[in-house]
Amino acid sequence: MDITLSDVSRPGRLAAPDEGISAEELALAARNHGMPLEALRYDVTPAGLHYLLIHYDIPYAEEASWRVVVDGLVGTPLELDLAALRALPRRTVRVTMECAGNGRARLLPRPVSQPWLVEAVGTAEWTGVALRDVLAAAGVDPAAVEVVFTGADHGVERGVEQDYQRSLPVGEALGEDVLLAYEMNGAPLLPQHGFPLRLVVPGWYGMAHVKWLRQITLTATPFTGFQQVVAYRMRQSADDPGEPVTRIAPRALLAPPGFPDFMSRARVVRPGPVLLEGRAWSGRAPVESVEVSVDGGETWAAAELAPADGHRWAWRRFTYTWDAAPGQHLLTARATDAEGGVQPVDQPWNRGGFANNAVQLVPVACLD
Repeated sequence: MDITLSDVSRPGRLAAPDEGISAEELALAARNHGMPLEALRYDVTPAGLHYLLIHYDIPYAEEASWRVVVDGLVGTPLELDLAALRALPRRTVRVTMECAGNGRARLLPRPVSQPWLVEAVGTAEWTGVALRDVLAAAGVDPAAVEVVFTGADHGVERGVEQDYQRSLPVGEALGEDVLLAYEMNGAPLLPQHGFPLRLVVPGWYGMAHVKWLRQITLTATPFTGFQQVVAYRMRQSADDPGEPVTRIAPRALLAPPGFPDFMSRARVVRPGPVLLEGRAWSGRAPVESVEVSVDGGETWAAAELAPADGHRWAWRRFTYTWDAAPGQHLLTARATDAEGGVQPVDQPWNRGGFANNAVQLVPVACLD
């Protein structure tokens, strides 16, 4: 009996109404991980706490032999090792990165995939060379419309064997903060975060930040690879072409107050003033305000928003002092950005579970 890739890689699907998380989803959740929400208290997320999503395998890489090729519509094709990249001007950018599927597991019906709640986020200081410096050295042909990035991770998805590949329009790729990064938080990249080289595209969801980068190709036509035109689309049905997932929608998350129950993670606080704090971000425009509710969204109050301190692409801390009274409470927060984008209380549904920025709900018991 012949076996094909479609026998081992099934189409995407939605969970049945009463279907629990599957063993396959649990395996994904064990392999990938979110950021513990108490880590929202750090301005910069320690590397081991930063969220992680690995599509296929972590490639084994040796820095001495690693090369990245720049080809396609360029005047001078390049093959660069890490020493050549490090010889170029260094740039460090603080970036909040969020998985496009963050919040997926809260949708009904639930798209069957990595079952994120709200923890698929982290903020790091990425150091490397500006991509536009490398492209300038290669010489971009005026006919080029997109830049295709190819990673070393290889696998099969929905029956399609592939290297992980994504593209950006040339104009986006030439942004001053788009990096070929070789350091995270002042140290060499960890293997799971793309060692020895990865792309960092501030403001875009994580699927754009190609890890284990080995090839950069300029093309005269839009890229039509799987991760661009099949995955990461906002669809209402399987045959809907959908809209591409691009920049991060505004979101605010609360660091859990008080202390938790081990199993349920339900929070417990004592009566009196309780400092509520969290982080807010948007890849579309700077965050302008954050509101907090302690009654499940029936009423809202303005939180105090910390200065951005020049970090355009990083989250901002917010605080609010809550006078907690005995009883059950439902806490939430919502961000508004400079384009008027506001987090929804009820999330519009899409088949892939992408860009789900509905407000977080934090049940809290206040005990005497």
